[in-house]
Amino acid sequence: MAASGGTKAIIAALAANLSIAVLKFLAYVLTLSSSMLAEAIHSLADSGNQLLLLVGGKKSQRAASPEHPFGYGRERYIYAFIVSIVLFTVGGLFALFEAWEKFLHPHGIEGGFWWVPLAVLVGAIIAESFSLRTAISESNHTRGKQSWVKFVRSAKQPELPVILLEDVGALLGLLFALIGVSLTLATGNGAWDAAGTGMIGLLLVAIAVVLALETKSLLLGESATKGDVERIRAAIESDGGRVIHLKTLHLGPEELLVAAKIAVSRSATGEEIARAIDRSEERIRAAVPIARVIYLEPDLHRSAAAGSGEEPSTATPRS
Repeated sequence: MAASGGTKAIIAALAANLSIAVLKFLAYVLTLSSSMLAEAIHSLADSGNQLLLLVGGKKSQRAASPEHPFGYGRERYIYAFIVSIVLFTVGGLFALFEAWEKFLHPHGIEGGFWWVPLAVLVGAIIAESFSLRTAISESNHTRGKQSWVKFVRSAKQPELPVILLEDVGALLGLLFALIGVSLTLATGNGAWDAAGTGMIGLLLVAIAVVLALETKSLLLGESATKGDVERIRAAIESDGGRVIHLKTLHLGPEELLVAAKIAVSRSATGEEIARAIDRSEERIRAAVPIARVIYLEPDLHRSAAAGSGEEPSTATPRS
């Protein structure tokens, strides 16, 4: 399953969205407000997205197999990418279509329940605020001193950024709907309701594009954070070793592959080299616990210049 913080945020968002979706659909049936319908579909899409994130977290726990020797950690990235597609198509494009239909055939809030959409929207804003507070609280455990923009762009765990963006989008969408419905009730002009629906659609499309771009980067394969790379290098060199070449790759949010070429003495025996590599692996795992797969290749020191006894701190690996 996803990390406990991510799972807690997902469950809080799922509970809020399911209950809100029911109320929004009821408000739409009573008033035929397009903003309420767009918001109901938005909440329904968000609920489906949270279920997808939970499924992705569960599938990522499967043990490695001969066909997938590095495990299934990237399942979480794949399902986060699917979330962005669902948000774009089901949420954003539907809202834009509904807005266009309402612009072509505007009508005011129908029925004698004019107060229903206002009550539902205010209640939804309160519920979404609690969901967003949970997501912020859980994100702060891993965000550190990063800005929120940098956290969303650099986070290796996809669940928290997805929930954060969904909750922020949900709150903004509710505000757009509240403004559109209120102006429609005040003026009797359904164009305001359509405008609120259109703003919701544009907002969801924008959030979906951001999520797609960020999860695409994770799917392609991202290296460890700068801090983890420095800790890995320091772990290798703390016992007199020297890194010639170092590469890292996230196999999943909590699983890191480390591949390095390290310099060894010309006079070292095979047994000494093997023991040095074992010690380096232990230090790497102690420094960066998510470094699960480690490949260290020994190589000879290269002299800085012909005839010089000095050795460079780094060297270009041989082809």
